[in-house]
Amino acid sequence: MAIEKINIEYFLELSKHYVIIDVRSPAEYKHAHIPGAYSLPLFSDEERAVVGTAYKQESREKAIKHGLDFFGPKMKKIVEEVESLVHSRESGAKDSELRTPTPKSILVYCWRGGMRSGAIGWLLDVYGFKVHTLVGGYKKFRTRVLDTFKLPFDLKILGGYTGAGKTEVIKELGRAGEHVIDLEDIANHKGSAFGNIGMPAQPTQEMFENVLSIRLRTLRYESNYIPDSNPQLIIDHAPIWLEDESQRIGLINIPNDLWQNMRRSQLYFLDIPFEERLKHIVEEYGCFDKDKMIDAIVRIKDRLGNLEAKKAIEFLNEDNTIESFRILLKYYDKWYTKGLHNRENIISLLNIVKCSSVTPENAKKLVQQPVYHEKP
Repeated sequence: MAIEKINIEYFLELSKHYVIIDVRSPAEYKHAHIPGAYSLPLFSDEERAVVGTAYKQESREKAIKHGLDFFGPKMKKIVEEVESLVHSRESGAKDSELRTPTPKSILVYCWRGGMRSGAIGWLLDVYGFKVHTLVGGYKKFRTRVLDTFKLPFDLKILGGYTGAGKTEVIKELGRAGEHVIDLEDIANHKGSAFGNIGMPAQPTQEMFENVLSIRLRTLRYESNYIPDSNPQLIIDHAPIWLEDESQRIGLINIPNDLWQNMRRSQLYFLDIPFEERLKHIVEEYGCFDKDKMIDAIVRIKDRLGNLEAKKAIEFLNEDNTIESFRILLKYYDKWYTKGLHNRENIISLLNIVKCSSVTPENAKKLVQQPVYHEKP
């Protein structure tokens, strides 16, 4: 068999069926990688530094010799680990995912599609795997990621004041067959000063972009895939629902090109009574650690106002969660309204969807008419 060098589109299509291996260093992988890839580094972080220094200060040949010293003792372990990964995938895959006739196929990439993927590819090819390497490597993938956000996606934006249950409605839209992307789920953050409470650590900015780009393109394109041939991509014109967000979600920024598209898109505003939203917020956040809630209030006290922040904290310390959250909800309503009306052409973009309570069932109203153009 021979190693097949393939372009990024074909590489990502095959990744739905085959194991994908990232042979860059552990630190490179930890920072960000192609979603779904396994880390199988050719060099450790320390070994990569040695090889890189030799390349810059001595010669290419000297760097390769250092690399061979590191690579040689690992060959057997690398082959065995890849065998285990392929076996695990084939054992756990659904029948529909195993529609390719080629056994023991593997996808490999490094930073630029050069020596590291070439070395691992050679080893696996000699052993008997069908190896595909990515032309241009991870760097090419990143170019594709950044180009994704410039595409003219047809978006529908789900808006509403804090406590309107927008995340639950987004999920319900997905269950109903609509195209949806949950930005807060990808960012591991609920989007406010309290949004990291009870959530796992956020990904790096680069990893957030990688995952987001894959999901956007998956919804935009349908693939007419035939095993052992390049896929033909067909545009899916169905709109994609996104939740209305600030450009910054915790430590993560929504890419500017996508953000500008969101600001130009039709906005569907869930108009729900204040007391209903307050009840929902108390149910969602009332069980969280009191000290973490107080820390979050302290972080926004300059915008909230020292007096209001003090009162909100006092209410929390008295276990009067409702009155504490009432202060915070009024604050977030004020800031959301300000951001809402900073949009250009807001009158033509804004669609009010009247709802009596906070429930995922509000999703049904978003796919029905009429909606009303007016200010909330």
